[in-house]
Amino acid sequence: MRRFARLFTTLDQTTKTLAKTAALTAYFEEAPDDDKIWTIALLSGRRPKRSVNATRLSEWAAERADLPMWLFKASYDVVGDLAETIHLVLPEPEAAPDRSLSSWINDIRGLARLEESERKRWILQAWDRLEGMERFVFNKLITGGFRVGVSQKLMTRALSRATGIDEAELAHRLMGGWTPETTSFATLVTAPDPEAALSRPYPFCLAYGVEDAGPASLGPPEDWRAEWKWDGIRGQLILRGGQHFLWSRGEELMTDRFPEFARAADFLPDGTVLDGEILAWDSATETPMGFAALQRRIGRKTVPKKVLSEAPAILRAYDLLEQDGADLRARPFVERRARLEAMLADLPREAPVAISPLVPFDDWDKLAEIRAGARDAQAEGLMLKRADSPYHVGRKKGDWWKWKLAPLSIDAVMVYAQAGHGRRANLYTDFTFAVWKGNELVPFTKAYSGLTDAEFRKITHWVRRNTLARFGPVRQVPPEHVFEIGFEGIQRSTRHKSGVALRFPRMLRWRQDKPVQEANNHDDLMEMLETYG
Repeated sequence: MRRFARLFTTLDQTTKTLAKTAALTAYFEEAPDDDKIWTIALLSGRRPKRSVNATRLSEWAAERADLPMWLFKASYDVVGDLAETIHLVLPEPEAAPDRSLSSWINDIRGLARLEESERKRWILQAWDRLEGMERFVFNKLITGGFRVGVSQKLMTRALSRATGIDEAELAHRLMGGWTPETTSFATLVTAPDPEAALSRPYPFCLAYGVEDAGPASLGPPEDWRAEWKWDGIRGQLILRGGQHFLWSRGEELMTDRFPEFARAADFLPDGTVLDGEILAWDSATETPMGFAALQRRIGRKTVPKKVLSEAPAILRAYDLLEQDGADLRARPFVERRARLEAMLADLPREAPVAISPLVPFDDWDKLAEIRAGARDAQAEGLMLKRADSPYHVGRKKGDWWKWKLAPLSIDAVMVYAQAGHGRRANLYTDFTFAVWKGNELVPFTKAYSGLTDAEFRKITHWVRRNTLARFGPVRQVPPEHVFEIGFEGIQRSTRHKSGVALRFPRMLRWRQDKPVQEANNHDDLMEMLETYG
């Protein structure tokens, strides 16, 4: 645990990529395999589940620190992070021998099976035996909130240097639904299991946003291909070993949630991997149904027949990554695209897969005109792909670009404020916004990003001096400030008084130039809903 705590400290205290890579490389060269596999898991988001609720941990920490609960809560409000608060208030620990990271995590995973009194006793003993940053890391693990500023790409690079295995190959081996409970470091990294590879997706190729200069700066248009950027779930459909698997970009296995893709094996050969967008599809009009329809299926382990019939899914395929079991990612995009078109050319309409068509264009101005109509096509904008580009691991600037439409926007009034978390725990950063409905302000969305730190400090000062009422951590404030709220989509919602829900809301700017009376009204939202919902 001490070795891992030292690694965490180094990663947390530097922003230099070379320093982080060096620290990770040294760790992977020295640590035992059981600790390596858990470190890979933690740094790729595979954290142990919370084993004790925050209320109990707070009570036990306050008791051990001999603090009244009100003082512990006040400390927590200032610090903004439960694990760090506990770390700071606890008395100095007793000396104890070091234990491995994996042994601590195995014990943490077993806490859920203990009675509360036994769980409390074990955690108090652990706090007494862990020193400094070890205790902080332990607190992060038991609260389920372990995070550190390291990308999976950086971690993979360090692991490649420590093992001598090609970075791209490692990135592929680390994909999928593995956990340290179901695999070992050897099976995952140094000698991968061929059976496990059947379901494993490829690392997704990602795009950068087109810069302010526009796509003309990318060079001759004939070097590029354009396609719609659909508003669905990016996914990979895998057909291997007589089975099918459906993965999201977030490495979530969604096979059971989309049973219609079981029919893909009737139309596509084994040894095929497609990259595309999962969309709710209206077969009568041959158009996407919008993200709101697809959202009804997200987060469900089983999907009712009614939802299956009302929001049937299809994969609009962008790319062919594997054919007849051969990895095609190094081939140029135009070759992969030609193979994809040939494979999908004669599929019947009942197939759950169809090609995502290219958008023909001769010059950038013409493409800009086409992009302007993206919402009419139920798309977010366009994707631009260099004709000779391979399918990269992650983002590589220069080959793939996303050219999204400007967000929809509406001017709204801030009516509630709440403090943020982590480094923003002392600032009010989470706001609720409302629009006019007659003489009443109706809340319709929340947003917490888009302002500068200086603006957050300024609005925080104002909130503290102008709070009208308190509802736990939430502060009601006078309706005096207007903000322009940007969002990607709007849909009906029976859960909200306003009757709408926004997709990806954020603050575009603080309209200090605009009086509250000139903020938008509810009718404006309804008009947007009719146009874009």
